[in-house]
Amino acid sequence: MPIVTLPFGELVDRFGPVPDGIELDVWDVEGPHPRPDDVAITFLPFYFAGRHRWQFVHDLPNLELLQLPSAGYEHAVPHVPGHALLANGRGIHDDETAELAVGLALTSLRELGAFQADRANGVWDARTTRSLADRRVTVVGYGAIGQEIASRFEAFRTDVTVVARTARDQDGRHVHAFGELPELAAHTDVLVLIAPLTDETEHLVDAELLAALPDGALVVNVARGKVVDTDALVAELQSGRLFAALDVTDPEPLPEGHPLWTTPNTVLTPHVGGNTDLSVPRSIALMRKQVAAFAEGRPFENIVER
Repeated sequence: MPIVTLPFGELVDRFGPVPDGIELDVWDVEGPHPRPDDVAITFLPFYFAGRHRWQFVHDLPNLELLQLPSAGYEHAVPHVPGHALLANGRGIHDDETAELAVGLALTSLRELGAFQADRANGVWDARTTRSLADRRVTVVGYGAIGQEIASRFEAFRTDVTVVARTARDQDGRHVHAFGELPELAAHTDVLVLIAPLTDETEHLVDAELLAALPDGALVVNVARGKVVDTDALVAELQSGRLFAALDVTDPEPLPEGHPLWTTPNTVLTPHVGGNTDLSVPRSIALMRKQVAAFAEGRPFENIVER
């Protein structure tokens, strides 16, 4: 009987009815599966790290689908068995990550963290802060999450420009190409990063691009840490010229003593863009679709071209 593995018991308990002829099993990929020949679909754990664990996936000779819980997939591509398809978690974390992008921007511009520090110190300082409204926002990356981010920033009465790998017209917007970023940066108050990490986007935001941003501009990174040249960003933050609100960093997690722990004008969250109470129900919904497709012989969703 074909087995579909889920990484923890709550997912199995909440999955609901399973198509006839398919068995659900809990497997966290921390060791070999006891019935490797029967595993047809494996949903990886939410935080899948450790190169040794990929060997257990390669030991599944009849694996048809390897399902990631994340929208990002660059970390998995080199390790997927050649006989299996790879799918990402497109749709699971779109709303969560878009919410955090806006939240990070508001936290920085409205100095919400500083006001909380004032509260802890018993300080009442009703100072003027910066509004998000009327800011020029450039969203770099226009996939599913980028679209949600752009829509949310527009709801705050901002002027939104979107950028992706290739220029095109989509959703009533003109999408600019990466090559236009240096020119666009000069007219950007809030630079939001949600592009996938590829050879093309690694250090896409380098010292030159950061220098093109106006004084006081804010860099919001909910993509991957390596999309930004960390040393160049640290230099701008230490000078006080730019602001940053980061959910991802390079390296990650930040080691003790790293400059980003203490740079001024910095808001930092520990890669929690997709970590809310929506993650489990959204994951289960995608898993049900994939299992139904397998049972009915239909194509899987969210397949990543490798």
